Amino acid sequence: MEHRLVGPGPYRATKLWNETVELFRTRMPLRKHRCRFKSYECCFTAAEAVDWLHELLRHSQNFGPEVTRKQTVQLLKKFLKNHVIEDIKGKWGQEDFEDNRHLYRFPPSSPLKPYPKKPPYQRGVIKFPEWNDSPPGTLQENIPVRPVVMNSEVWFKRHSIAIGEVPACRLVHRRQLTEAHVEEIWKSMTLSYLQKILGLDSLEEVLDFKLINSKFIIHNVYSVSKQGVVILDDKSKELPHWVLSAMKCLANWPNCSDLKQPMYLGFEKDVFKTIADYYSHLKEPLLTFHLFDAFVSVLGLLQKEKVAVEAFQICCLLLPPENRRKLQLLMRMMARICLNKEMPPLCDGFGTRTLMVQTFSHCILCSKDEVDLDELLAARLVTFLMDNYQEILKVPLALQTSIEERVAHLRRVQFQKSYPEVYQERFPTPESEALLFSEKPKPKPQLFTWVLKNPFQPFQRTRSFRM
Repeated sequence: MEHRLVGPGPYRATKLWNETVELFRTRMPLRKHRCRFKSYECCFTAAEAVDWLHELLRHSQNFGPEVTRKQTVQLLKKFLKNHVIEDIKGKWGQEDFEDNRHLYRFPPSSPLKPYPKKPPYQRGVIKFPEWNDSPPGTLQENIPVRPVVMNSEVWFKRHSIAIGEVPACRLVHRRQLTEAHVEEIWKSMTLSYLQKILGLDSLEEVLDFKLINSKFIIHNVYSVSKQGVVILDDKSKELPHWVLSAMKCLANWPNCSDLKQPMYLGFEKDVFKTIADYYSHLKEPLLTFHLFDAFVSVLGLLQKEKVAVEAFQICCLLLPPENRRKLQLLMRMMARICLNKEMPPLCDGFGTRTLMVQTFSHCILCSKDEVDLDELLAARLVTFLMDNYQEILKVPLALQTSIEERVAHLRRVQFQKSYPEVYQERFPTPESEALLFSEKPKPKPQLFTWVLKNPFQPFQRTRSFRM
């Protein structure tokens, strides 16, 4: 059973669905079964389907060993709903699939998910704002011109320009480096870095540029605490105090300094349930709906861990600051709970790590529209986040340095064009430096003070002093 690695790109979830369906239909073992004194050819039981598909998903590079049997049952329910499989009597369309001995079979043809059709995009990297770009609404034809009274002098000037005696003047705009211009540079260069890492011709089919807020990027880079956690300007968007206290309690278990009430047996389970209930009722996942395709696309790079971490770093910069802060606090809590050996079991049916992934994956990543593999993809992403959250939720220094140098260069250009004399005094050219500082004489190479008198003489044996 081999599952081809689906790399980054648009419609990755749809590609994964179609490939999983094809593998399941072509390689699932079929045999003869009996049910109620009747024989059925080329079919399989529900339990056999769960066993085979679970093994396929666990050994797939696209999903990984964290896939549970419960998630496999959920996927087979979607197979039944979408008529990938049907029961032995030809019934389908309901999600009543259970892990039992009920018989199922493949229909004659299985529908695959179509790829959505979008208008063709222009290939090429994202264009950076240039210094000479005219501001919007300042085209030459849109510039208002006052009517001029024609006299002999004006007529002569126009006539001389027409016959080529006087060169016509061209209106040139000197663009000021405004705050909006700086924000556009941050947005353009950030998206360009992401496009380069993903190796795509365009990001238009992965995310919507109009929904990317450049102020979010700048805030997530500069408004951070010493621990690297985002600081919010609007305190109303903070986590509720009781949720934050509960998260601190479990993260520092059993040393809960903020806890004043006495603890009882099973107290930690109730605290965990409180946190899980809050995050499960969020109106939107922490990674937002419109960035779902971008994060799913980055999942195709998990075989290259360093590249995937860098891509996730940039994607997380696009989040609203309140979402990024909640994600940072949640991932820190999850990682500490998993590493805490003194933490008692929070659930009888799952291990602590599996429980963290199953509980919070849906509130971290999910699609606005129903996506058949969103649960598996979310579990895969959360597992990678837990293992690399400290690096992923850092600001990529290479990107920050590159943008800051770009902005500083444009500010120097603006200052030079506005105040050329002052610029020459503060930043002299090589020619002016040559006039100010005379050249120092170069030191002459030292000659050898001694010369061999008789070079290349053969060795002569002398009398030994040994008696």
